[in-house]
Amino acid sequence: MAQGVWTIAEQRDGEIRKITYEIVSEGRRLADALGQEVTVILLGSNIKEKAAELGQYGADKVLVADDSRLEPYTTDAYVSVISELVKANDPQILILGGSVQGKDLAARLAARLDVGMAQDCTVFAIEDGNLVATRPIYAGKAYAKVTFENSLPQMAAARPKVMSINEPDVSRSAEVIDASFTLDDGDLKTKVVDVAKDESGKVDLTEADKIVSGGRGMKDPENYKILEELADLIGASVGASRAAVDAGWRPHSDQVGQTGKVVSPNLYVACGISGAIQHLAGMSTSKVIVAINKDEDAPIFQKADYGVVADLFDVVPALTEEIKKYL
Repeated sequence: MAQGVWTIAEQRDGEIRKITYEIVSEGRRLADALGQEVTVILLGSNIKEKAAELGQYGADKVLVADDSRLEPYTTDAYVSVISELVKANDPQILILGGSVQGKDLAARLAARLDVGMAQDCTVFAIEDGNLVATRPIYAGKAYAKVTFENSLPQMAAARPKVMSINEPDVSRSAEVIDASFTLDDGDLKTKVVDVAKDESGKVDLTEADKIVSGGRGMKDPENYKILEELADLIGASVGASRAAVDAGWRPHSDQVGQTGKVVSPNLYVACGISGAIQHLAGMSTSKVIVAINKDEDAPIFQKADYGVVADLFDVVPALTEEIKKYL
């Protein structure tokens, strides 16, 4: 009988990513509702020392798959190891993070396990002993509740920065287990030969607590300096709409939206962004949305918690000066 809630940890360069704490915390809540245990799979090279801290967020067990071929991440290697461990242990629920890496991994893993999978989920619940996942559809215009009939494990990926993180309990520890697995070099069809890292030191948009975004209303790439000044002041990352990216004003890595990054910061400031449905799909789960636009009929105001109908070139510099005074 399938039993247990499993999650897949995500790490980069030996450091646990924030999305891991989110899904382990959510896994704990689901496991408590079922009266079951939480098991985390942690993959990498020389990564075992990071396993114990996952117990503080709710993990009962951590299966550590340690192998030089698991660092850096490749889909082939991760799917091979995880699918073997899942098939051998038969968990009821399997949760991943819906990060860039998680989305890549989840699709291939679901195919390997021959199960259904709900992507980009914002809410999980247990009903009648089974997982029910809520996810946005039609570019965020509606939400669907997804159940998993005749599909074990019940598999889903959580949107980053939506699930709340448990307060770490330093008195709590997890059982750390060296996972037994086979990894055949013949199955590894891809190899990472080089990694081009972002040396800016900025927080990735998907993990940012605050984001200041600009759209077509910025008029010129040079004008983004006023957003960067505001962002630096409040510890935010700078984002952009698709229109701004397509115009060559910002790199694609800054794009927020259906064809860019899906973000859920505590604060999202939209400057000169009209609010096309594709953009709203990427930021509508932000905790607080502030819109600055001189068009009072802009769709962004329908989603905003606070709206300023005015020229952003008047408002943003004034706002920056007031924050400087406050700080």
